[in-house]
Amino acid sequence: MIGSHVAVGGGLVKVGLAEADEVGAEIIQLFAGNPRSWAPRAADPAADEAFRAACAERALPVVVHAPHLINLGAPSELVLSRSLAALELTLQRASDLGATAVVVHAGSSVTPGRRTTALAALPGLISPLVDRADPAVRLLIEPTAGAGESMASTIGSTIEYLGAVDDERVGLCLDTCHLHAAGEDLADPQLIDGLASAIELIHVNDSRDPRGSHRDRHESLDVGTIGLPTLAAFLAHPALVDVPVLVETPTHVRDVALLKNLRATRKVACSKYSA
Repeated sequence: MIGSHVAVGGGLVKVGLAEADEVGAEIIQLFAGNPRSWAPRAADPAADEAFRAACAERALPVVVHAPHLINLGAPSELVLSRSLAALELTLQRASDLGATAVVVHAGSSVTPGRRTTALAALPGLISPLVDRADPAVRLLIEPTAGAGESMASTIGSTIEYLGAVDDERVGLCLDTCHLHAAGEDLADPQLIDGLASAIELIHVNDSRDPRGSHRDRHESLDVGTIGLPTLAAFLAHPALVDVPVLVETPTHVRDVALLKNLRATRKVACSKYSA
């Protein structure tokens, strides 16, 4: 399936699903609250139920993106406790909304030299959260662009991260802009071989910056420094045939249409999730 991130400020159905319809999305991603605040959004069970019903009517799968402030590698006990609480709430909100997955950034160890310690702590942080969560909601780790003390950005560091988590209930969401920014060559046909079985979602974004920049700035498809031919080569990997894709670009309608055309001509994407 091919879809996009949608805004929901102003109403899950009135705004979020209206945008999904405009884009022609077959799957959507949304924030269940303010992505840059620890404060949770006030609960509205009636709105949640209306959204679930409308998505079921459309057979539209939903993914929830966790707040950007969450950092499971933080050395600060305050930040770590807030991160765990926010992620647990996001998993609960995903269940409330009938979502299939929650995407959370891999995080940063912040201080040089702390990555090994931070990785070792991951099982004790993540597994208890997943134990308490709705088993119908998958937790997907998203590697970042490699700035600072990123815990997962390259393919190698992501393999180490998932190995540290060591929980089959936790999967992977790859972002093409992030991989490019981290220095990976998306045209390499063997790039994702070591991660293929873990990939459950892909954010397909072009990049405003050159490869290896460590800058997370999304661009419209075939406008940035990655280009559509390279993105097409990446998506043509046999392991990605059944993986849903989402765009987080400035031009959702255009870019969803581009990917649908790519699917029709190259058969690179179809749905792994069902509503």
